[in-house]
Amino acid sequence: EVESDILRRVRTLLRELDGHHPACQCDRGMLRWTLHKKIDQNPSNSSILVRILVKELERAERGDFRHYIIPLLHTLMYTLIKAPSISDELCSRVYDFCTKLLTLPKPFCTIGLDYAIRLKTERTAPGTLYQRMVISEQSLRSDPYPYQEKIFIFADPELLSEAICNALVNDTEAAQVSQSPQACMCYVIIHAMQAALGEGCNISGLRASLQDMPTSDVEHWFQQVVAAVECVGNEASTDRGQHTARLEKIYHTILGSSQAGDPPLGGLQDAPLPNPNISFHLWTEDDQLWKELVLFIRPLSHSCDPDCLSQDLDNFEIQDIISGCECCEQTRFSVLSTDSGIERDLPLAVEDSFTPCSAEMEQSRLHRKGGIKKKPSPLESVAFLQAGCNGPGAKPPVKLQRRMGSPPDPAAPLQRLHTARIVLLGDDRILGRLAQAYHSLRKRETRRVFLTPRLNLQFYYIPVVMGQPNTSAVTDHAAMGQEELCEVAAYLGRADPWYESNINTLCHMIPKLATMPSSPSKHLVTDLFITDVISYYVRMGIQPVCFQVYTVKIFFNDPAQEPVEDVFLTELRAQMQDSISHRELSMTKKKTTLDGPGLDLTVTYRKVVVSDRAKELTTSLRSTGLVMKAIPADEAEDLVCLNVNITEIIRINNLSGRSFSAVANKLKTRSIKIRSAEQRPFTVCLDKDSRRAYRNVISMEVSSCLEPSYCLQKARTMKFNLQETEDVGLVKYMPKSLLLPINTFAGVIQ
Repeated sequence: EVESDILRRVRTLLRELDGHHPACQCDRGMLRWTLHKKIDQNPSNSSILVRILVKELERAERGDFRHYIIPLLHTLMYTLIKAPSISDELCSRVYDFCTKLLTLPKPFCTIGLDYAIRLKTERTAPGTLYQRMVISEQSLRSDPYPYQEKIFIFADPELLSEAICNALVNDTEAAQVSQSPQACMCYVIIHAMQAALGEGCNISGLRASLQDMPTSDVEHWFQQVVAAVECVGNEASTDRGQHTARLEKIYHTILGSSQAGDPPLGGLQDAPLPNPNISFHLWTEDDQLWKELVLFIRPLSHSCDPDCLSQDLDNFEIQDIISGCECCEQTRFSVLSTDSGIERDLPLAVEDSFTPCSAEMEQSRLHRKGGIKKKPSPLESVAFLQAGCNGPGAKPPVKLQRRMGSPPDPAAPLQRLHTARIVLLGDDRILGRLAQAYHSLRKRETRRVFLTPRLNLQFYYIPVVMGQPNTSAVTDHAAMGQEELCEVAAYLGRADPWYESNINTLCHMIPKLATMPSSPSKHLVTDLFITDVISYYVRMGIQPVCFQVYTVKIFFNDPAQEPVEDVFLTELRAQMQDSISHRELSMTKKKTTLDGPGLDLTVTYRKVVVSDRAKELTTSLRSTGLVMKAIPADEAEDLVCLNVNITEIIRINNLSGRSFSAVANKLKTRSIKIRSAEQRPFTVCLDKDSRRAYRNVISMEVSSCLEPSYCLQKARTMKFNLQETEDVGLVKYMPKSLLLPINTFAGVIQ
């Protein structure tokens, strides 16, 4: 009966992927959640669900239902990670299926390889995946596995109502209340024992013993368990039997000889997977994202007051700015030196301060040698930048040969022990702010490398649309529908059906849950559902979809006003600006009578052709406005292409007189220049955000935004060879365009 009920739920999940939505619309997006919650209530059914999912995966492969494979595989792996114990035979079947996916195209082979590697470790040391997830998400101190993760939820208060923001703050805070570090360490110990020993261990007695221990003893046994589990993966000769023997020894020591022999009660018991460390932020400052990432990498001491926080970040910013131009990779300080440079002029106190008995202090003495201090090679500093660009679009690094007489290889780059998962809540406008912040962060890292070698940065997006927008940021778009404001979410939903089923359904669900009246049932749903879905998304969504960021250079009709450079991700909209002065108004009316509404534009663009050859065209036309769309209407179209729609005014002469008609002039390009031929200004709005509107514009240049580190190295190359136009040397192996990766469950399924 239990097996048939689970099978029915899985089949309902698959029917939703085929477009057969449940009769009750409130169940959309909750089928996966209710399935996992049912297993959490009775952990002994985990093996039943895993067995059913394996059969469905094998059936989908035989029947060529490929759109079932990735959703089923994610559901299976999430169940396997949380399960208290899974037999080696069942893990072997899942591993064999993942290896079969290596013959399929991306993203199937990519996901199959990732899960096959994880399963190989899990089969040798059961419980490893659960243990590593808890350690990293809760930032538990562990030398064998020193990784840390944190989820940052960013929401724009101008786009979301106060009720939604307060509800999300309360939910994220409530999710952390019952999760003390000691409780999480107990979960790791209990799960490791059950995974290795199965139903043969007395979990009730083990839990009682751990609860009675002081925190120091719990931490001691936690470190012992982590070391026992992690050493299995590091020792190639260790098998599953040796791993079980090690944990069994720890198990008997914790329980004692009397309780260890007691028969287990109730079979397998649940060791819940704690909610990850989540922090909620209202995005009010432009550099707020960078500040939060810096504090995550380099947290301040608890003794610091809030004023010290601002002062510390300001000092860090000053060091960043002092570095000068973007071609300088090291921070320079202007300091008055009183050192003559002669060793005998050093004060005696400095010499006497070193004790001869300390080897470390002796090595730290200042030694002066002949010669000039060598400035680090540009290639050494760019190595860090290239490490940060090994993401989407990056080429494999070139192997640099060392010449005779050059200094030894520098030390290995810093290991990325921190992972920041940035979750954006809102519509396309908050993604436009993210593109701005990401571009600023990359430029900052080009000037002074800090985050790149230390931090793994992941971006996630959950669309949230208000039913009735009422803030200043959205008044100009009050008439826009969900499709217009959530083009990125719609594209991701078409490219990844599992994203559509689990994430796009939150678009209207989060506002409804936030505005529900307070009741026990409301807290039961919101405290579990929203936090659980976000946790599931950031844990299993590891396949990025890369969006091209575009840069626009805007020129104004006032010669004294400097041109402005900005970036956008989804849309650029230009409209004819209303005339201000009486003279301009009269000239506009006269021009409109003769040539029709709008203004004369000169458009120069590089046409997109199949051969990818440069073909530049220039045309003149009269237009009332234009829209540049960076997000294609079909997931099969090229993401690195602008779809420009110009509303052209055509004059028609007939017997009844002169008339005008509006025609949509469409073109595809990667770079375009638009200039007002008659110097009449127009308005430019970026990413549908009225806060990012520019007035009195007479011309603009739009092109793909280049990666700042590429520009830096390109400038260095051109400095030594002015005639060289093509990329040579290290530049050839660096990503050229700035791409913004947003994680989904599958990426783009072709």
